[in-house]
Amino acid sequence: MMKIEKSEFNSYVKENVFTTLSDYNLIEENDKIMIGVSGGKDSILTLHMLYEYQQYVDFDFSLEAVCIDEGISGYRSDGIKSAHDNCRKLKIPLYVHSFKDQWNYSLDEISGIYKSSCMPCGIYRRYLLNKISDDHNCDKIATGHNMDDEIQSFLMSFCRNDQNKFPKFGPRLARIHESMTPRIKPLWQLPEKDVGIWCVINDIEIHDMECPYSTTSQRSDVKLLLNMLEEENNGIKKRIFESFKKTFNIKQDPSGVNLQRCELCNQPTAQSPCNACKITGEISRIKNSMKDE
Repeated sequence: MMKIEKSEFNSYVKENVFTTLSDYNLIEENDKIMIGVSGGKDSILTLHMLYEYQQYVDFDFSLEAVCIDEGISGYRSDGIKSAHDNCRKLKIPLYVHSFKDQWNYSLDEISGIYKSSCMPCGIYRRYLLNKISDDHNCDKIATGHNMDDEIQSFLMSFCRNDQNKFPKFGPRLARIHESMTPRIKPLWQLPEKDVGIWCVINDIEIHDMECPYSTTSQRSDVKLLLNMLEEENNGIKKRIFESFKKTFNIKQDPSGVNLQRCELCNQPTAQSPCNACKITGEISRIKNSMKDE
């Protein structure tokens, strides 16, 4: 195994992330950034890099962090601890919000209702991230999506011919509604393996465990396939990334997006009721029917 020189590798990671931040103008003066922090390697690296970027640039912006507690027994508590510990070291305020507090049930309690628990989890997580960042008057949400994540998302949408998702690829999304906080992806050009290496060589505390529900997702299959291809053809993921970055450079047009308010929760949505309220209604009906049996 090739020896990794710590300072050189750290410089590479910082240059990669800082280049993405500056080239795509992800953070602007006086921005208030909400960082989604799960406690895993990607979100923790994002947290540290944005903290370092804050010290590096000659303009002011503020940072906050939020951790979503889905309610996964034996899993989420360690992630929350990692998020708390890293935020405390960097003096970044952290807010923890749970599915249980918002909807009165945890992901574990509804895990058998759908074929994959990742579907309701994804809808609820996105809902809470946007609601919380909007409640805090944040300008952007920073997520820990790395290069591998972006390739996986692109290939899944490509295989489904979901062309509506193509404009969402890229390191920065436009604001399409006054209450819809746009996302930025500082790790957009950084391979997942380098995220892991950075955490190890810097002895950073992370929650290094796969979600117990992740094996039921389509993303898990795509990730496995890409990793197998990478083993046989070193660098193929980077080539795929560069290819779709050039080919699918579709501009976002906020004026062409018509969002309304959900009739039940008042959050922005393409169609009322929003997806979160739809599945909440489904879950309520299913749970009530189970009680009646």
